[in-house]
Amino acid sequence: MSETITIANVFEGYGESLALQVVAGEKGMGNELASSDVHRPGLVLAGFVGLFTYDRAQVLGNSEMLYLSGLSDDKQRMVLETVYQFDIPCMVITDDNEVLPTMADLAEQRGIPLLTTTFSTTKFSHLFSHYLDEVFAPETNLHGSLVDVYGIGLLFIGRSGIGKSEIALDLVERGHRLVADDIVHVSRKLQGILVGTSGETLLDHLEIRGLGILNVRYLFGVRAFRLQKRVEVVVKLVEWDETQNYDRVGLNEDWVSILDVEIPQVTVPIYPGKNITVIAEAIALNYQLKIQGYHTAEEFNRRLIEKIQKKDPAGALIRADVE
Repeated sequence: MSETITIANVFEGYGESLALQVVAGEKGMGNELASSDVHRPGLVLAGFVGLFTYDRAQVLGNSEMLYLSGLSDDKQRMVLETVYQFDIPCMVITDDNEVLPTMADLAEQRGIPLLTTTFSTTKFSHLFSHYLDEVFAPETNLHGSLVDVYGIGLLFIGRSGIGKSEIALDLVERGHRLVADDIVHVSRKLQGILVGTSGETLLDHLEIRGLGILNVRYLFGVRAFRLQKRVEVVVKLVEWDETQNYDRVGLNEDWVSILDVEIPQVTVPIYPGKNITVIAEAIALNYQLKIQGYHTAEEFNRRLIEKIQKKDPAGALIRADVE
């Protein structure tokens, strides 16, 4: 995650897309933004600065500009000086409104970029936040393999050498798509969506112990690889331990937190001869059923309870505890 981005970065990267023009305060193009959000300083123009979030891009739309245009020159300067006393990163005038001379003068004095756009306030605010969300998105790197299986992003984790890459290779050979191997770069987008991508070093490559580095794109074609995928299920691979009790029905769901987002986790014990690839496909298909509202374990438990009740009507309150 980039903690800051300069106004110059925004202008160079998104200026054309946002229809931006710099009209004053160019010496402040190095000012930094600390958030992808924008702020409309309506209350500040009215004199209330108690909750002024001045570290964001300040946006003046039709309402603010109409209010300022109706003030006398002296009152207008006094109001704008209230805003410009803060270290705001930039000021953006939307809807192609006319720039007030006093505003341009203060922008030059304070070194605060004054920009204009032909976009409406709503459209500009939406696009501005959308573009910069990518910059400010929280992110982390995880050791594992991410594969798109039947449209579901399965993130395989486990100790080094347990077979994550081999499972990914087998899934790719069966027609599924690799996203990342070894290091999975995960970022949190809007609404808590986690998106995984590959690092540049192993982009579209797999590392298989004893064989080396494989280029998935060249071996299996362009359809065997995708640049990014939402992380939807974590598959934790562990060695089989007969002393452990593994879930056999699926009523008790496990969850893991990644960047403060709860993701369902399935723990799969492995041993020689066990077909983990088919199990991985079943995990993806079962997750799709849950998305559609069908929970196999709960349905099985319901049917079992009904059978118990039919055999013993007096036991209507008994819940089937299935291991």
